[in-house]
Amino acid sequence: MPEAASDTRATIGDSEFDRDTAVTRRAPGVYDIDLSARWTIISAVNGGYLLAVLGRALADTLPHADPFTISAHYLTASQPGPAVIRTDVVRTGRTLSTGQASLFQYDEQGAEVERIRVLASYGDLDALPDDVRTTAKPPAFPPMDQCFGPEDGPAPVEGSSAITDRLMLKLDPSTLGWALGAPSGKGEMRAWFGLADGRDADPLSLLLAVDALPPTAFEIGLSGWVPTVELTVHVRCRPAPGPLRVSLTTRNLAGGFLEEDAEVWDSADRLVAQSRQLARVRLV
Repeated sequence: MPEAASDTRATIGDSEFDRDTAVTRRAPGVYDIDLSARWTIISAVNGGYLLAVLGRALADTLPHADPFTISAHYLTASQPGPAVIRTDVVRTGRTLSTGQASLFQYDEQGAEVERIRVLASYGDLDALPDDVRTTAKPPAFPPMDQCFGPEDGPAPVEGSSAITDRLMLKLDPSTLGWALGAPSGKGEMRAWFGLADGRDADPLSLLLAVDALPPTAFEIGLSGWVPTVELTVHVRCRPAPGPLRVSLTTRNLAGGFLEEDAEVWDSADRLVAQSRQLARVRLV
């Protein structure tokens, strides 16, 4: 894994990701946060970062700490700056608790605008049995030193993709045709993934990982913003230390919408998270 930006690797609970997703409880079920511009693409706040912010608020609200399944509907585009999160407990049980959360910002007239609405079930990943029966296999792509990151391409327009400075991304060369002007036409994207400061993955950062790669639409031959409409993530187990491997696939683009299915594998070859999102694409 590439060296972290400083000589000391960040740890879970004490990293840029943790500071930028931290919420302040104002009252029971009400949280304040200043959405950081460090996790933007152009001026839009990344959807995975936003999901992690809401996930952290729900972890504080519910009696269980780990997201098992979390589904988000992105209603309006979030902007860097102040936001309010409101959470509700739907049900609490011995092994699973369910809650909902919404994130709000204010428009130019001072009216409250709902940006995202989430429904999630939380549990204890460490209490799960270790019996695994699966036909899923880790994605096969080259070692990290044979893959390419943003630093290997042309310098981006200043401020256009602040999130790339927060991440360690090494893309599989076979999914990089779009960057060379020759997209393969296949809806595939694969990469090694980590946080740039060296912080290891945990269940909350998995919510970021599923939405941090370039969109599969690029390799299909499309360009431009691909906004998420809905995103559901299943966290399957606590990831082992070390870099993750993320694989995205799209099989169907129709009516200006596509699905992206993600698998996230850890350094122990375990499938630690899965997701599906519906995204809108610009066809002209």
